[in-house]
Amino acid sequence: MVDKFMQQLADLDIHLNDQMQQKFHRYYELLVEWNRVMNLTSITEYGEVYEKHFIDSLAVVKAVNMGEIRTVIDVGTGAGFPALPLKIVFPHLKVVLLDSLNKRVNFLNTVMKDLELDGIEAFHGRAEDFAREGQYREHFDLCVSRAVANLSTLSEYCIPFIKVNGIFISYKSGHIEEEVCQSERAISILGGKIKDVIKFQIPGTEIGRAFVKIQKINKTQKRYPRKAGMPSKEPL
Repeated sequence: MVDKFMQQLADLDIHLNDQMQQKFHRYYELLVEWNRVMNLTSITEYGEVYEKHFIDSLAVVKAVNMGEIRTVIDVGTGAGFPALPLKIVFPHLKVVLLDSLNKRVNFLNTVMKDLELDGIEAFHGRAEDFAREGQYREHFDLCVSRAVANLSTLSEYCIPFIKVNGIFISYKSGHIEEEVCQSERAISILGGKIKDVIKFQIPGTEIGRAFVKIQKINKTQKRYPRKAGMPSKEPL
């Protein structure tokens, strides 16, 4: 399986040193260990974790030159996907992981300590509240999210975090054309513009994925994001 993982990464033009390989293995071990006592993922088989979590997370290199990115926030990170694998491969990144469940944040802190990762922090909180804090609002070069939410709602959570000219990447699957079309107004209101929709298959599989690439062209009005619950109840 390791050979397949390395070939899949090579298809993405990613090459790991021995230390990075060891960190992914340890990440997998911790994920399975913690998953026995809390719900982190329904995917626990070794090969599937590597393909559907690690490779899927790293495939964002198809949409963004990570060498040009310095600061990243992962909104609704869950078990750390996609930003924790990105941090392992691109150690120069300054990363913030945000999740609304404190138990998951405890897991993330354990992983970060065990893997001896610097320049990465995990926070417990809702995006609607966190994005209003001056320290993080319009602070990041890149926002990523694999969260399952309507793109209009997700954009209200995520676009306030990125700088003007920054990028928000939403990980999507399935037929997304209608969802993308319906989100254009909300994205515009929030100061963004859809730059591209990149469709692909995870290397070595038939799993179809898409990245919706949104660039921020104007500052987000201070009224956004609206108070907790509103973005999902009444999308823009």
